[in-house]
Amino acid sequence: MTKYSEEIMVKPITTLGQYLLLMRRVFARPERFRMYFKQYVSEMAQLGINSIGIVLLISFFIGAVICIQIKLNIESPWMPRFVVGYTTREILLLEFSSSIMCLILAGKVGSNIASEIGTMRVTQQIDALEIMGINSASYLILPKILGLMTMIPFLVVFSIFAGIFGAFCTAWFGGIMNATDLEYGLQYMFVEWYIWCSFIKSLFFAFIIASVSAYFGYTVEGGSIAVGKASTDSVVSSSVLILFSDLILTQLLMG
Repeated sequence: MTKYSEEIMVKPITTLGQYLLLMRRVFARPERFRMYFKQYVSEMAQLGINSIGIVLLISFFIGAVICIQIKLNIESPWMPRFVVGYTTREILLLEFSSSIMCLILAGKVGSNIASEIGTMRVTQQIDALEIMGINSASYLILPKILGLMTMIPFLVVFSIFAGIFGAFCTAWFGGIMNATDLEYGLQYMFVEWYIWCSFIKSLFFAFIIASVSAYFGYTVEGGSIAVGKASTDSVVSSSVLILFSDLILTQLLMG
């Protein structure tokens, strides 16, 4: 076995070990709850509220496109007209508003977290926190994880409603189908558990986005180029882990 192949096999195990050790420091008991609470509120605004715009915009157009595509592809005299609304609702609830939306947020929020913490590492701000006796891992990362996990269910709700509104706008202004049929399909055989599935999956995805991105930023070595690479690695790793966990969670929750 060559040295290069040994590095390929050992590196993922080393990375996992470093990640777990960092998470142990992150979830240590906070020194001052008031200070952490202020950071927590700030991160909710920065990571959650600032992401509402892109979530609404993308969900609106995706809902409209799904409605058009399904209407064009399953149009048949043997197919009930309300199936378009039913299928649009199922796609939004089961996959898009939780999994696909979190993939989008991994690019926006994840890169932001990695670059912010990575910049603090290369400018030695994290070292200064450690010298002052502050658990820098917990102080910097824990509020981001809790803030994103708090806001993600609201983002899921906004995404669902924006997608449905986009489908209705397509029916009203595009004239591709009757809005009454679309409304009936959206209500047909509604299963409340699907919304809870979206919430549960999104909580796991939010933890992955925040923690993985923070890990890559916290462990940066080098200068500004390393920060850019860490930001890219965080987005790629978060996206792969979201897809992998989506497969497992869907099997567990829907099986």
